[in-house]
Amino acid sequence: MYPLVWMVAGLVASGQISLTAWSDYVRSRAVYAQSTQRRFSRWLQNERVHEHSLYARLIGYALSVWQQERIVLALDTTRLWEQYCIIRIVAVYRGRGIPVVWKVLKHSSSTVAYATYAPLLDAVVEVLPAGVEVLFLADRGFADVELFKHLHRLGWHYRIRVKSNFLVYRGQQGTPISFYPLSTSHALFLHQVKITKARYGLVHLALAHHYPSRERWYVVSDQPTTTETFVEYGLRLDIEENFLDDKSNGFQLESSHIRSAAMLSRLCLVLAVATLYLTSAGTAAVERGERRQVDPHWFRGSSYFKIGWHWIRKALVQGWGLPTTLALKSALDPAPCISSKSQAAQQQPLYFRCTTVDCAISLEQSLSTA
Repeated sequence: MYPLVWMVAGLVASGQISLTAWSDYVRSRAVYAQSTQRRFSRWLQNERVHEHSLYARLIGYALSVWQQERIVLALDTTRLWEQYCIIRIVAVYRGRGIPVVWKVLKHSSSTVAYATYAPLLDAVVEVLPAGVEVLFLADRGFADVELFKHLHRLGWHYRIRVKSNFLVYRGQQGTPISFYPLSTSHALFLHQVKITKARYGLVHLALAHHYPSRERWYVVSDQPTTTETFVEYGLRLDIEENFLDDKSNGFQLESSHIRSAAMLSRLCLVLAVATLYLTSAGTAAVERGERRQVDPHWFRGSSYFKIGWHWIRKALVQGWGLPTTLALKSALDPAPCISSKSQAAQQQPLYFRCTTVDCAISLEQSLSTA
């Protein structure tokens, strides 16, 4: 744990992934910077360091004070240098994603098979608060019948986007989901249908033609769908913000010279601990009414991650005491981030002309008519 603590401290203080830069912030008996650098390198290469076991204790402790009845999880991948793929499940938290579990593999594509990430789903169960309801989100690249079955076994709810060629069965004949006509700003909710050639279900679908993006949205859910389904699925974007915090918007992961899946996985532990600590510190600073000491906006204009980072850096300069606890109490944000009052006023809620069809009832009616 000793090298891990100093690596997190070096990352937060330097703002970059550099073993050499991190050594400047270490207090130890080592005389030469090279000694500290080599110690960090050995730790990243050490196969006896079980990063997931170490992190499970921290994230489990932070989530142990969770006060909401539901927690939202999101699954996604990101690539590094077209050579490695990081698979990650995060807890959605106030506009960001807090890493829960991850896996790094040498893989040039962002698409991964169900069998590759299935163990991560079971690992998440071990750190979640007892009795909490889980809502699971994923993009269309993960839409797989085996995933739906796995989530059902775990007792989790889900909102997963699917591709336009997804087959929908309202009877004996399957129809690609894109065949359902959708005019602009029209939403169609199909309840109690079966999907794919495996005819999995019964599930529920939410289809929409969004304006002004002109995108078509297709989302599968284990619960009856409404316009709220699209709002819930939209929370998945928070994991993309987490990846940005790791990369260009924060820790500069892509500037790392590490080219080993095992070492990158341990490096992800350093990033995850730093993200958890900074977000927790930012939350605490806002709760104490100290946000404007580090955030120049009248209203909260920075993420809790950035507020925490600025607060820690200022605390080091000013000699303030540093936070010593990790706590994620609620994803409900009392002061959502806005860039300006005028832009916030211009934001409009989702609007659709809605049609809901209970396909089980429709099928019974057609059979009785025949």
